[in-house]
Amino acid sequence: MPHDATRPDAYDGGLTMSRPTPQGWSDAKTRDAERTERNERPEAPNAPASKSKHSTATIPDELKDDSRGERLQKVLAEAGVASRRACEELIEAGEVTVNGHLITELPVWVDRTRDHIDVRGTRLRFPEKFTYVMLYKPRGVITTNDDPEGRTRAIDLVKHPSRARLFPIGRLDQETSGLLLLTNDGDLTNKLMHPKHGAQKFYEVTVKGAVEEAALEKLRKGLFLFDRRKGAASRTQGAKLEIIKRDRNRTRFRLELSEGRNRQIRRMLAQMGHPVRKLRRIQMGPLKLRGLQPGQWRDLLPEEIKLLKHAVETGKRRPSRQKTRSKASQPREK
Repeated sequence: MPHDATRPDAYDGGLTMSRPTPQGWSDAKTRDAERTERNERPEAPNAPASKSKHSTATIPDELKDDSRGERLQKVLAEAGVASRRACEELIEAGEVTVNGHLITELPVWVDRTRDHIDVRGTRLRFPEKFTYVMLYKPRGVITTNDDPEGRTRAIDLVKHPSRARLFPIGRLDQETSGLLLLTNDGDLTNKLMHPKHGAQKFYEVTVKGAVEEAALEKLRKGLFLFDRRKGAASRTQGAKLEIIKRDRNRTRFRLELSEGRNRQIRRMLAQMGHPVRKLRRIQMGPLKLRGLQPGQWRDLLPEEIKLLKHAVETGKRRPSRQKTRSKASQPREK
């Protein structure tokens, strides 16, 4: 049954401490009360326990081997400690140990199946069961989990009984509505976000004015947009279009994208002189937005989870020009 998600109190998966903490973290006040009963001096609230036990940071060579496993900050983020950038700050502040070794610099690679990772003296535990949620995000709701402005977040609408710390898979800007997936499965999140796995996204777009065929063809071929990661403009990947309705005042169409740049659809259409009036995501990979009203959510069905995982396992990156050369044009091996 869909859950009617009117604006609840802010919910962060049950973690109410001011600083990011891993799952299973006991409340700081409870620890101090226990120490008081034993006539022990409570620890300072922000003092990392690891520093008192390890005066120097000696990182073993094995943790510097990139074939060992995953980057430490990635593992911390996927365990729900905080964002990846915030986890890097925790590490550099000396609040993380691996197998008893204080870690204060990066990169460090770990194996989550056999390494003992502690954050501020507490052992990191990974969720035994993953949670997968589909939310119909309304307009005016943001998808980031960390918002100092106190705006309504997507996770505020999901009061999940498991109290799992959920993260959105990708983002929708504040004025865009539609399908948003949330989970605590970091591995699936990373795969769905990576273009090589082919998780296509489908949108219904309404813009001002009648969009001519020449403009639609530009969308199909791709436009040049500034890319912050590259520090320069680059061409977007081609989009697939299907006109639903068009008149002199507005055009409504379906749009399929295989990448997700910041406000990409709005920027492309604004560049062509057709500002977006309404934007709604209706499908992500094999999953379609059905049976939900804005603000409602539901757990994914087991078969839907299988479809998602199958989609990322079978998805392939579009071949580049260099890779699609004929065998005759490729240099022979010596």
